[in-house]
Amino acid sequence: MARYDLYEEDGSVEREQCPRCGDAYLADHGDRMHCGRCSYTEWQ
Repeated sequence: MARYDLYEEDGSVEREQCPRCGDAYLADHGDRMHCGRCSYTEWQ
């Protein structure tokens, strides 16, 4: 996935914050969302 695919038309980025940490963002790995800080994982 190219970086420009992550941005909206207005330049904003849609990200989901980690519910456990609160200040870290979840990485999208296709089949799961993962926090690199606390290892929280949401399976999709």
